[in-house]
Amino acid sequence: EPVNYHRGLFMKQGSAVIRSITLLLLAAVLLYLGVSAWNSLRVPFSTFLSYSWSVDDTVECTGYVVREETVLTGGSGLVDLLPNEGEKVAKGELVAMIYQSEAGLDRQQAHQSLLLEREQLQYALQHLDGGGDTSQLSEQVVESITALRASVAAGELGRLEEQAMALRFLVYRRELTYDNADAASSLAESIQSVDQQLSSLRSQSAQDTAVIQAQVSGVFSGQADGYEEILRPELLEDMSLSEFRAIRAQRPQAPPGAVGRLITNSRWYFVCPLAQEDAARLTQGRTVTVRFSLDWAGEVDMTVERIGDEENGQCLTVLSTDRYLSDTTLLREQTVELVFDTIGGIRVPKAAIRVGVQTRTDPDTGEKTQKNVTCVYTLVGSQAELKPVEVLVQRDDYCLVEGILSESANEARKILRAGDEIIVAAEDLFDGKVVR
Repeated sequence: EPVNYHRGLFMKQGSAVIRSITLLLLAAVLLYLGVSAWNSLRVPFSTFLSYSWSVDDTVECTGYVVREETVLTGGSGLVDLLPNEGEKVAKGELVAMIYQSEAGLDRQQAHQSLLLEREQLQYALQHLDGGGDTSQLSEQVVESITALRASVAAGELGRLEEQAMALRFLVYRRELTYDNADAASSLAESIQSVDQQLSSLRSQSAQDTAVIQAQVSGVFSGQADGYEEILRPELLEDMSLSEFRAIRAQRPQAPPGAVGRLITNSRWYFVCPLAQEDAARLTQGRTVTVRFSLDWAGEVDMTVERIGDEENGQCLTVLSTDRYLSDTTLLREQTVELVFDTIGGIRVPKAAIRVGVQTRTDPDTGEKTQKNVTCVYTLVGSQAELKPVEVLVQRDDYCLVEGILSESANEARKILRAGDEIIVAAEDLFDGKVVR
């Protein structure tokens, strides 16, 4: 019995020690967290890794794209436009077909299919060299399909049409070899049959199908908006701001029966009003970068053709270029940015910009002087290091700055560079202060 008593007493004492140690550890953890929270509240400290950045000096304006344009008209009906948007067409080239009914459109589609079939048959006839059996031709068909698939997978589209034609020829030849020993006669008969069908379709189409040809050469656009006659390049030479506003108030409509337009000159224009102070930054005959971002995303350098007289604090401005015409054929009223300059520097948080005291020592006299400078503090090791800066651009949450080279050779290392660790939040900073 006494033995059991002492054993129980020993176990109770051990439990009490463990509980005490646990409580001490818990108290230490709570104390550490409390001190950390207190320090974070009393001495806030955070850093930011600076990096190179650039911003554009721009102004936004809204105006119109102006071109030399000829409207294409051809009556009403179902219109089939043949050139692609922005494609160059020659004088006399067929640009559109107009059908009076769905049947006419169906006939044209059948006509295109027959033309393709005739081309394939003609190709097969020209390359027919006789000989060969069906097993060899089957192998060649498989090899041709494999080569065609490999070209498509690799994005090598230069020989795609040639490979497709060769495959069609092999298929025709295999069928003709299998069905008929006289392949050449069969091909000739097939071509004759296709020609008869084409002739029949042409006679029927003549009754309800009209064609539109390009009267002049130019760049094709499948849209006419009515501005073709209102906004012409020659009118921009002496257009006033009030005349521009009168045009802007109009809502023109495309002429009846219009199916598109031809742009007959490679040089196109952009006309817009600018505030007088913005127009003063332009020089006639020089270029300015124009950034499009809505219906077409791109930048183009345009020549300043004309800066009009000031009217109520604004000037009508005319710009021109001969680039990207085929990409901009659908543009008319556009809001763009004029890019006057691009400013490069180091991006830092706005909260990191401070006014600090910089001490300089005269190398000749040893005299020390102090002056206030715009600066940021960087973290070097465990110390704060003052680095003077010039603020180039200021935004809501950041600044673009440039490091200022020190007059002293010993201080040259203190110039701010991209990649420096900027101190954003800290109290009572000064050059050389130990912050951690």
